[in-house]
This record gives sequence, structure tokens and C-alpha cells, in this order.
Amino acid sequence: MKASIAKIWIILPLILLLSITTRADQHCDFADQPVLIGGVVPLSSPGSVAGGIGMDWGFQQAVADINADCGIQIDGVDHRVRVITVDSEGISEYGQAVVERLILQDKVTGIVGVYHSAVGLATMGMVQKYQVPTIYAHPRNDYISASGYLEYEGEPPRISQGVDYVFRTSPPSSIVGKIVTDWLVSLGVQDVVLILENTDYGHPAAAAERAHLERAGVHVEQLEIELGTEDFVPILSRLWARPALPDAIRILVSGETSYNLTQQMTELGIAPTADTICVTNHLAFQSEQYWNTVPDGNFCAFDRVGTIPSLYNDLAEELDRRYQADFGDILVSFAMEAYDSVWLMADAIKRAGSIDDPAAIVTALETADIDLSQGHYYFTYGSHNPVLPEDVPAYMWHQWPVPVVTVMQYFEEGQSGLDAAVVYPEIYQTHGTSYFHPGGSN
Repeated sequence: MKASIAKIWIILPLILLLSITTRADQHCDFADQPVLIGGVVPLSSPGSVAGGIGMDWGFQQAVADINADCGIQIDGVDHRVRVITVDSEGISEYGQAVVERLILQDKVTGIVGVYHSAVGLATMGMVQKYQVPTIYAHPRNDYISASGYLEYEGEPPRISQGVDYVFRTSPPSSIVGKIVTDWLVSLGVQDVVLILENTDYGHPAAAAERAHLERAGVHVEQLEIELGTEDFVPILSRLWARPALPDAIRILVSGETSYNLTQQMTELGIAPTADTICVTNHLAFQSEQYWNTVPDGNFCAFDRVGTIPSLYNDLAEELDRRYQADFGDILVSFAMEAYDSVWLMADAIKRAGSIDDPAAIVTALETADIDLSQGHYYFTYGSHNPVLPEDVPAYMWHQWPVPVVTVMQYFEEGQSGLDAAVVYPEIYQTHGTSYFHPGGSN
């Protein structure tokens, strides 16, 4: 069944792509050689299938838009863009296998996407070894941009050892974690439980958030789960065994597993309540799927990575219109990340003036200066500006420095993600409050 679903969701964007490509062919004189870009996403369990479908949709929308404008022009010749989407299943080893296929068999010029941190970490050394410019558009593990060129263990080699082919546009866990924990601290919490997945996303994300909370004097307890778990009653029962329920429960679990965990937590009356804040993950913004699987999830808050609806530019509004037409739900941030990553790569290839000069493409990426669906893209630190000041974290190397991260909250059952309140940071607040208390007291 999962294989057939994956095929359906790959075929649908291709149909859309073919229809728009036909229109482009009416006025574009494409060369026989296309520009091939690899798109790595999870389309099978235990990976986040919803995330993979959304990202592949973003890839194909970007391809269609680029080709409708005659693709990538190099030396006066138009080259059609094609994204070859592969399924990582959210597993490190599978991610390595499909990336190797993209590089050695498909001969892609660049790679974009990657949803899970574990897959990102496992493939960094490969894209570096084979010199393939890569934009990681969703993973949050700090080391993806903190580690430099060759491997993610040890000291960043930086500029002294050659070209770094790894870029990232999604925010590191440290940035996301600080926004969420600053919000919790501002609400005066003293006791927080982190429920994390046993992965290369869960552990560093929990470590970052725990560090922020403990520096503020908050007591933190951690509970660990395995992805793919369906029955969380045993681990949630441990919360009832405490002398008192915590002030807040933060869920650091990716994919559809987070929905199941959140719903079981609400069914047991653990959170959200008048005394315990529920903070789940960014997938809650996908409101139709959220309410279908978490019907008791009103008043849960969640982190939102990516520009918020009230700040959408014209491109984001157009993508939202298309996404709602195709899926019946509001545009998700990881679809925007995927869309923008293809455009960033295509723009760099065009400015580099070459399909087969990876070092030139890296140089072009480092000097990116382009407005896309999530905002204005540029990279502050790279070989063009190689010295990181002492107060700048290592993860800012080849890192888009200004991703928007907010905390949002539902306050009405069945509410659209577009109508959910932005409660933090205060500059982005949409409803004049930092928290909607269950029961109506704010």
C-alpha cells in the first residue's frame, strides 16, 4: 500500500509538470541536455510521508515555473530543469543509497531537499566527496552547517581544506529551540517535560532546548520514544506517576508519529489543561490532517518554521493558492523550503554559467541574492567571507541567517492553520496575547 501511495504522489506532480512544460515548449528552444537536480525526500514509512509529499510538490512547482520561463540559460542556450525525486524513507542508510544513485547513475548537477536530520548527516560526507553542491532544505541538526567540509565529526576544517559543497536554508535546532524555550520562560514555567524521538533530530533538539531552559532555572525531564510507535500509554503513564504534572510538555517528534502522541496525550487529560501547556511540532500547522488525527488538540501550541501567512509575499500567496487547490489544505513550510531550494540551485547554476563546474556553482550559491517564497536569500559566511566572529555560532557557515521561526497556537476546534494565533515572538503576534489558556482566561 505505501508503495502505491508514493507512486501516486510522484505521478500527480509529473502530470502537472508535463502540462506546464508543454506550454513552455511553445516559445522556448530547449537544448537536448536538461539540468538534472536530485530531490531527496521521505515517501515511505517510517519517514514523514506527509513531509515528503509536500516537498516533492514544491520541487515540481519550482520546475514548472522555471521551465515556463525557458529554464536555465547558459551561453545563450535554454536548458530544461528536471528534478529526480528519490525516497530516503527517513533512514540514514537508504538516504545514502539513493544519494549515491543520484550522483553516480543520474549524474545530477546538484541535490536539494532532505527532510530528516539523520539522512542529512549521513549524506554530507558523500556530497562532499563527490563534489555535488547540496542545499539541505529542512534538517535541523546544528552540525549540518556547523561542521565544515568533509565530515560532521570534529573541528570544522573550513576554508583551509577546499570547497564546501554543503548549504542549508532551514534553521538549526538551536535557533528553533531558543524561540520555543524563550516563549515558555516568558510564561513563567518552572517544570518542563521533553518527549523526544531517538534520532539525530530528537537528541540534539532536546539538548538545545534543555540547555536554554536550564540556563533560565527551569527543571527539565526527558522521555524518549521510537519513531513508528503507536501506543504511547506506557510512556505517558509515567507522567501521572510524577508528584504533579509539569507546567509544559514539549513534543520533539517528527512526522505522523507526533500526531498520534499528541492525541493520546490529550485523550488522557495530560495536556493541554489549565495547568499544563501542550507544545507539539510544526506539522500541526497542516490543519486538516492535524484535526483529523488530533481531534482533541485544541489549545496546543506548535513551532512554525517559515514565514507566517500574515507576512506572505506574492509568490507565497500564489503557492498557497496552488497547494490548496491540489491538497485542500493550507501551504506547508516544507513545501516552500523545497520550492525555494530548487530555485536557489537553478539561479546559482545560471550565474555560474555551467552545468558541470561544481566549484563555480558553490561560489554562485555563496553570493545568492534572490527573493523567493520564504523571503530574501543570502549566505553571510562562506569562502567569500570566511571569518566567523567569536560570538557567531559555527552553524552560521553556509547557513541562511534569517529564517522566520514563530510559536503558534490553536484556540478554536477545527481552526485553520491560517487562523491560528502567532503568540511569539511578540513582534509577530497576531491576536495580542502570548498564550490562550484552555477555558478562556488569557
